[in-house]
Amino acid sequence: MPAESQPPCHVFLVTFPAQGHMNPTIRLGKKLASKGLFITISTTREFGLSLKNAGSIGDQPSPVGSGFIDFEFWDDGWELDDPRRRDLDLYMPQLQMSGQPALSQMLRNRAEENRPVSCLIGNPFVPWVCDVANDFGIPCSILWVQSCSVFSIYYHYSRKSVDFPSESDPYCDVQLPSLPLLKYDEIPSFLHPYGEYKAIGRSILQQFQNVSIPFCILMDTFEELERDVINHMSTICPVKPIGPLLKTLKFPDDSKNSVLSGDFLKADDCFDWLDSKPPKSVVYISFGSIVHLSQKQVEEMAHGLCNSGFPFLWVMKPLPKDMADCLGLKPHVLPDGFMEKAGDRAKIVKWSPQQEVLSHPSIACFVTHCGWNSSVEALSCGVPVLVLPQWGDQVTNAKYLVEEFGVGIRLSRGESAKRLVVRDEFEQCLRDAIVGPKAEELRENALKWKKAAEKAAAEGGSSETHVDELVGEIKKRSGNAMESELKSTCSIN
Repeated sequence: MPAESQPPCHVFLVTFPAQGHMNPTIRLGKKLASKGLFITISTTREFGLSLKNAGSIGDQPSPVGSGFIDFEFWDDGWELDDPRRRDLDLYMPQLQMSGQPALSQMLRNRAEENRPVSCLIGNPFVPWVCDVANDFGIPCSILWVQSCSVFSIYYHYSRKSVDFPSESDPYCDVQLPSLPLLKYDEIPSFLHPYGEYKAIGRSILQQFQNVSIPFCILMDTFEELERDVINHMSTICPVKPIGPLLKTLKFPDDSKNSVLSGDFLKADDCFDWLDSKPPKSVVYISFGSIVHLSQKQVEEMAHGLCNSGFPFLWVMKPLPKDMADCLGLKPHVLPDGFMEKAGDRAKIVKWSPQQEVLSHPSIACFVTHCGWNSSVEALSCGVPVLVLPQWGDQVTNAKYLVEEFGVGIRLSRGESAKRLVVRDEFEQCLRDAIVGPKAEELRENALKWKKAAEKAAAEGGSSETHVDELVGEIKKRSGNAMESELKSTCSIN
C-alpha cells in the first residue's frame, strides 16, 4: 500500500465510566492526536450519554492539531437507571461481561472500515482490555490514573513482597522501596481488610496479573514529582510518566478542541464572580464527582466558611437518583440563613471547570477529597490544599500532599476515622492556609511544583519526551504489524 494512501495510525483508548477516569483519558487522547494520530475513546453508552448531555463531546470526530478524536460506546446491558451500577461487586463483572465482546467487535469493525487499530490503551479498572489486545495480537498499554506511588503499593501487595494490614494484624504499617513509611490508614483503603469497595481493589489487582502484557505503563505524573519511586518501578515495569496531562497543548484556532472534556455535568459560569475577588483570597471547595460527605460535615464546613470572612466558591453537585435510591443518601442542605449571612462572599455552583478555576489568580486554597486528578491539578496550578480524603487512593494522596509535597494542611485521615471536622477547626485551618507564615510556606512549595510541572510538560521536558517516545513506539509497532500482515497475505497468495 503506498504510504500516502495509508490511514493514520489508530489508537483505541478504553476507560472505566467515571469522570475521574475519563478526564485523563481525554487529555491523553488530545496529546496523542496533537501528534497526528487518530484516537478513538470508548466507555459505556450510559456514561457517553452523560458526556453528550453536558456538551462535553460532540457526535463527530473532533480535529485536534493534526489528528482526530472520535468516540464509540458499548451497551453494558443494564437500563440507564439500574441501581446495580452502584454495587461494584455486581457492576465490575457486568462491565467485563458486556465490554470484552463489545471491544472485540469494535476492533473487527474498525479493521473492516480500513481503520485498523494499531494500539490499545486500557485502564486499571478494565483489566480485561489487555486480554482482548492479546487475543488480537495488538500492542497494548495501560493509562494508570493514580500516582506512581500508589502503583507501587498495588504492585507489591499483589506480589506479597512485604506485610500489609490483614485480618490478624489490621494496624500494620507498610514500608516499601522508595516510599515513606505508610501507616495502616495511608495505604489505599481498597487493600485494607476493613475498607469498603473491595470490588475495586480486586479489579485493580487483576491488572497486575497482566502486567507483562503492556509494552508500557503510562502515568499521569512526572519525574520531578515522584522521581525515586518512578526510578524504582522502572526496574520492574516499563513505567512511562507523561503528566501532568492537564498541560495538554491548546489549539486556539480549533474551537472544537475546547469542547472535549470528561465532565458529565455542564459547568456553571463562575468567572465573572471570580474576577471580582482580590488575588489569592478565594477558598475553592470541591469533592469530585463521586464523594458525598455527611450532612453534618457540610453544615460544619458551611459555618466555618461563613465565620472565616473569606470569599468561597463551593461545588455542590446534584445527587444522582440512583445513588439516592441505592445508597439511601440525601441531597445536601445548607444551614438556614447561610446565603444571607455569606452574601456576595459565597458562590454555590453545581459543577465547575476545575482546571480553569484553579488557574484563576483569585484562588487562595483548595479544599479537596484528594483524588489524583484533583491533586495533580492543584500541584500543577500552584494552589495549596486542605485535605479531606475519604477512601481509595485519596488517603495516600493526602499523605503526600501534606508530608511529602508540602502543599497541604490535613483535615481528616479518611472516612474510616469517622471524625467530624468541626467549624472552629475548619475556620482555623482556612486561616493557616491563606494568611500567615504557614500559608507563605505552602504557597512557596506549591509554586515550586507548578514550575516543575510546566517544565516537565514543555517541549524537551521529561514528560513531553516520553510522549514523543510513545508515539514513535506506536508507529513502529504499527508498521511492523502492517508489514507482517502484508507478508502473510503474499504467502497465502
